[in-house]
Amino acid sequence: MTGFSSFYRSLLAAWCCAIASAAPAATSPTVTLTPSVVEAGSPELIRVVAPRGATLQGEWLGHKLEFFRGPADGAQFALAGVDVEAPTGPSRLEIELTAGSARIDLSQSVLIEPAHYRTSTLTVAPRYVAPGTAALRRIAAEKQLKASLFTKSAPERLWRGSFQAPVRAASTDSFGTRRIFDGKLASIHKGLDFRARPGTPVVADNAGIVVLARPLYYEGSCVILDHGMGLFTISMHLSRIRVREGQRVQKGQLLGLSGATGRVTGPHLHWAVRWEDAYLDPAKLLQLQLGALQ
Repeated sequence: MTGFSSFYRSLLAAWCCAIASAAPAATSPTVTLTPSVVEAGSPELIRVVAPRGATLQGEWLGHKLEFFRGPADGAQFALAGVDVEAPTGPSRLEIELTAGSARIDLSQSVLIEPAHYRTSTLTVAPRYVAPGTAALRRIAAEKQLKASLFTKSAPERLWRGSFQAPVRAASTDSFGTRRIFDGKLASIHKGLDFRARPGTPVVADNAGIVVLARPLYYEGSCVILDHGMGLFTISMHLSRIRVREGQRVQKGQLLGLSGATGRVTGPHLHWAVRWEDAYLDPAKLLQLQLGALQ
């Protein structure tokens, strides 16, 4: 009888082991950044694999992270970045996951590497180096207007898939260049320049809402698109504007024509990318593979 009981106990144990082996293992939450090497000026796609139904809260470099759900595998994403003028060295990426009553800290240290940008000297019209009293009043009003617009990004993601260049023209490596104007005005070039001839069509780099479409002192005729969750793109120095403020546009839709308005040394398109108050390298945004995030 004892042997009979031992046999069934062994059989029961083997059956329980088989059931346990067949059960799927719980997936541990993971955080990945793309690109994996984080540089000053770099846009970053933050991916968090978490249980379905989990919520995420995060902050990085003093900015709140806005997460959205991906198309599969329970992953959530945030499109963020490091300002071109951000200090290099260790930073703290804060992420907290909540699933039911459980809270899990997914925070980690992120090293910000230096990006090596050039220095150049340019000559522009004197009125753009030392503006008069009336121009200074206009500049101040426009600065206030832009600051207000940048605080009112749509709460939801408006962009879909990868971003595209706004114009069919060669680009320069001008982002991040330290510029000296006539030896008097120093600035950091916070956009990407395209060698576009006057009248070249300029299109929406992705879906969004036109929040500004008007002439500005430095930017010339300018269009700003809000892509939601704190992300904006800016097209400057246009000769013509073909959209209106408040209009919703799709990727590839005509925004205007390139030109040489505002503070310029010649015809070109200046295209800038801004997340929260951080200016990011547009060329690196174009390199991000976002096609699965439709």
